[in-house]
Order: sequence, then C-alpha cells, then structure tokens
Amino acid sequence: MFDMVSRRGFVSLSAVAAAGLGLAGCSGSKTSEPAGSDAGSAKSSSKKKAVELQVFAANSLEKALPEVQELYTEQTGTTFADTQFKASGDLVEQMRAGAAVDVLITASKGTMDDAETAELVDADTREDMFVNDLVIIRAEGSDTKIEAIADVANLDGKIAIGDAKTVPAGKYANQALASVGLYTGIEGDDGEYAPEIADKVALADKVGTAAAYVSTGDCVAGFVYSSDIFRYDGIEEAFVCPEDSHKPIVYPGAVAESSEHADEAKAFIDFCLTNKKAQKIWAKYGFELSA
Repeated sequence: MFDMVSRRGFVSLSAVAAAGLGLAGCSGSKTSEPAGSDAGSAKSSSKKKAVELQVFAANSLEKALPEVQELYTEQTGTTFADTQFKASGDLVEQMRAGAAVDVLITASKGTMDDAETAELVDADTREDMFVNDLVIIRAEGSDTKIEAIADVANLDGKIAIGDAKTVPAGKYANQALASVGLYTGIEGDDGEYAPEIADKVALADKVGTAAAYVSTGDCVAGFVYSSDIFRYDGIEEAFVCPEDSHKPIVYPGAVAESSEHADEAKAFIDFCLTNKKAQKIWAKYGFELSA
C-alpha cells in the first residue's frame, strides 16, 4: 500500500513539476526575446532592404559609369535606378523641377556651381572626380586635316558644336575658338561666332549628338571630349586642343540635398575615386582622375 501510494504520489508530483517547468519555459520564451529586443532587431536588420541610388550624370559618362555601378553592386549590394545621362545643364534643370536624385556628376565646375548655388547639392560632399581633353574629331578614315584650332574656318562643311547653354563641351569649344578669334566671348556662352564660321556651326543638344553628326557625315568636324573617341564608332581624333585654349575640363560630383541615402551616395562617390578596378574602367574610356 505504501509502495503504491508512493508511486502514485511520485507520478502526481512529477506531473505537477513538469507542468510547472513547462509554464516556466513558456514564460521564459516570451520574456527572453520580446518584441523590439536586440535579437529581434538584429534579425530584422539582416533583412534590411537594399539601397537603390538615383544618379544624374553628364552624357559623356554614358559608357564608363554603368560598368563602375555594376562593380559597386557586386561588392556592396547597392543597386541603381535608371541613371540619367544628359547634358549637365539639363540635369540641373530637372533637379530644379523636383527630380529625386542621390548623386549628381556634371562635366563642368560651372554647372555644379549652379547646382550648389540653388542648394540642390550638399557642398560639403563635392569632389572633383575626373579631367578630360577637348578634341576636334573627323569621320573615321577621313582625309580632313586639322593642325590648329583656326583650321576649322577653312573646312568645306559643317562643324558640330554642343549648344553652350546646356552642353559644357560646347562651352569649352567656344572658349577654344575664342582663343583664336573665332568666337567673341571668353566664357564660351557669352558671345557670337566669327563670320568665317557662323554659317558652318551645327549646334548639338549633347556631346553625343555632336559625335553622331560627324560619324554620319553631316558635319566634317566637331568638338568633343577625348573620352568620346572610346564611346562612339565612326569618329577619330584630328586635333587635341591645347590646355591653355580653354578652362580646365573637370567633372565634379556631389550628393544631392534631396537624397534619402546620403551616406550611401557619398560612399559611391568615394568608391569611384579609390577603388582600383573602378580606376581601370575610367582609364579604359579615356578619363583621368582629378589630382
């Protein structure tokens, strides 16, 4: 009898104890990882949505920049929206109109100055990124000879030049022409073409269009960047304009004031300038890092 009662009591006590442990376990599981705990936060942070950056960039970066962006995505997971490649002035006007942008890269200091004055970019993040050369091009295989800037006045045909109002390459071209008396304004957007070439100039809405005019034969020559030789088929360098014939061609980059991912945007600009593989891509397309 005693043995039977003892066994029954033991079983009963064991059941109670097990139940108690079960309740304690449940209670412990609720209090050990409550909503909003560090463990929960760590778990949710690991599922953090990848950042997507919107970049506005000068038209002349259309070939090189996507390769650098692809490299950045491979290394960081950050992706890019449909990057806008247009004349620098047009990009700034889009930003004035309220376009959502994370990074702006222009083909001239003046255009970036305009964006900074309008408080469209964070001045503290501004970096001079690349430099370029101004060249006069001809159609590939053409026998057109240009040994000086002034030679364009003697050409039999049209000369492609970017519209200086929005295209920095056109502004630099006009400065070069002004250095030999073929344009009246030293700034490049404040004068008129000399009578010798006034009827020959074919204005282009972007530097790529100027290159296309030459490659198709619509123009016998044109002013573009040296990097454009790597971007477009059917053109070749005829003459490199002397550095002192125009202002330095510098590409500044900056984080947009409207960016919701300012830290990541700045990190991308830094990557463009410091990553060895990125530097090889820039060099492949004729860009040099700004000293």
